Amino acid sequence: MTQFATPTLEQLSPTDIAILDATRACVVDFGVRRTTLTEVARRAGVSRPTVYRRWPDTGSLIAELLVRELKGIVATTMPQEGLGRVRLVHGIVNGAAAIRANSVFAKIFRTDTDLMLTYVFGRLGRNQRTLIDLFAANIRVGQADGSVRAGNPTHLATMLLLMTQSAVQSAGTVEPLLAGAEFDGELATAIEGYLAPASPQPKD
Repeated sequence: MTQFATPTLEQLSPTDIAILDATRACVVDFGVRRTTLTEVARRAGVSRPTVYRRWPDTGSLIAELLVRELKGIVATTMPQEGLGRVRLVHGIVNGAAAIRANSVFAKIFRTDTDLMLTYVFGRLGRNQRTLIDLFAANIRVGQADGSVRAGNPTHLATMLLLMTQSAVQSAGTVEPLLAGAEFDGELATAIEGYLAPASPQPKD
């Protein structure tokens, strides 16, 4: 059996980048289901075997694209300084807005709902695990500085993922009732409330 060594994002060559850029264009134009390795190769200006040597099928190529898209969003939206809870609230709210505005994710939400259902109900994808690790790291920072309540960081991070994931995927359905800055504000309030330490109870 042929073994495929899929490159990591840090190992991408100019050819890899051209293939991923072509994949992005195909997904935006056609959706995931109608994206083919043949069309990707044509747009990237490479042969089909060149694509196959790097990614064995469309699914693995799309997965790599989504990892790249999310990594770019996180890099520009997650603060590197400040209290842990502030980092998480700002990072998650701004990141959720960026995902909703991202042409790749927007196309998938519109035309390939079953793909999203696979990730939500079937298994954790690479992107989700990456986000859980990122959230957990910032939760630990927040617990150390006192801005995040006590609890298992991975457990809290996983629930944050579920909250955010549901909000992002359902945003379009509630747009007539809640959208834009108001949507962002309510999401921030929900995250704040979930992470904030409990207030001291008054003594009798």
